[in-house]
Amino acid sequence: MIRKRAGSLRETGRFLLFLMLNSYLKSTFAASKKTRNLSQLAKAHLALLAVALIYGGNYTIAKEVMSGGYLQPFAFIMLRVIAGLLLFSGFHRLFVRELVERKDLAYLALCGFFGIAANQMLFFAGLNLTRPINASLIMTTTPILVLVVSAIMLGERITGRKIAGISLGALGAGLLIAYGERFSFGGEQFWGDLMVFLNATAFGIYLVLVKRMMTRYQAITVVKWAFLFGSLFVLPFGMPQLLHTSWSTFTPAIILAVAYVLICTTFLAYLFNAFALSVVNASVVSIYIYLQPLFASLIALAFAKDELNAVKLIAGGMIFVGVYLVSNIQLGKKRVQKPDNT
Repeated sequence: MIRKRAGSLRETGRFLLFLMLNSYLKSTFAASKKTRNLSQLAKAHLALLAVALIYGGNYTIAKEVMSGGYLQPFAFIMLRVIAGLLLFSGFHRLFVRELVERKDLAYLALCGFFGIAANQMLFFAGLNLTRPINASLIMTTTPILVLVVSAIMLGERITGRKIAGISLGALGAGLLIAYGERFSFGGEQFWGDLMVFLNATAFGIYLVLVKRMMTRYQAITVVKWAFLFGSLFVLPFGMPQLLHTSWSTFTPAIILAVAYVLICTTFLAYLFNAFALSVVNASVVSIYIYLQPLFASLIALAFAKDELNAVKLIAGGMIFVGVYLVSNIQLGKKRVQKPDNT
C-alpha cells in the first residue's frame, strides 16, 4: 500500500514537473517569437527610413548627372537596370540560390514590367514634359493608389486610421513641395503629368504584386527576377541611348554620383523595399514616400541650399504623424503590429 502511494506520488510529481516544463517552454517560445516579430518589424521600418533617405539624396545627386547632359534619360535607366540585375544576380548566387517555380515566372514578369520598366521610363519621360513641382505633387498619390489596389487584389482592409494617415501625409508632402513654387496642371504639360501619374500607378501596382511574391520567396530572389524581366522591357529603349554615351566626359564627381544612383538608389532601395514588404503591408511601404521630400529638404539644408522655416517644420510634423498612423505602431503599449504575411 505504501509502495503504491509512493509510486502514485512519484507519478504525480513527474506529471506536475512535465506540466511546469511544458508551460515554461511554451512561454519562452512565445516570448522569443514575439521578440523576433518585433525585431523584424523594427528592421522593416528602419529599411523604409533608409529608402526614403536614399531617394531624398537622389534628387540632388542624380540631378547633376541629368542636367549636365552626361546621360540621356533612357540610357540612365538602362544602366540602372543592368547594374541592378548584375548586383542582385551576384548576391543571389552567393547567398541564396533559391529556385522559383515555372508557374510564377509570368507573375514575376509583371513585377518587372510595372516595377522596373514602366515605373522608371514613365517617370523620366514625364519629367521631360512637365515641371518637377508637378511631378513631385502627382507622386504623392502613390499611397492612395496602393491602398486601393491592395484592397482589390489582396483584400487589405481600408481603415479610417489609414485614410487619416495617408491624407495627413499627403497634405504635409504637398505643403512641403508646393511652398513658394508655381505650378500648373494644364496646357503643354498635360501629357507629362499623365505619364507621371501612370508612373505612380505602375509603382503602386508593383508594390502590391511583389508583396504576394514575398510570401513564396526571399526578397533577393524576387527582385533579381523582376530586374531580369525589367531589363528585357527596357532594352529596346535604353540600349541605343547608352551606346551613344560619351564616357570620356565623365568627371570624378559625376562618376561618384552615378555610382550612388546604381548602388544606393537602385540596388539598396529596391532590396530594402522588398525586405520591408516581406514584413509589413504595401500601404505601410508606400506611406514612406512622403518622407522623401522631407529628407530632400533636410539634405538641401545640410548643404546650405535651402532655409528652414515654420512651414517646413509644420509639413514635416504632418508627414511624421501620417506615417505613424498608417504604420500602426503602438507607442507605450505592449501591443505592436504583427508582421503581415498575407
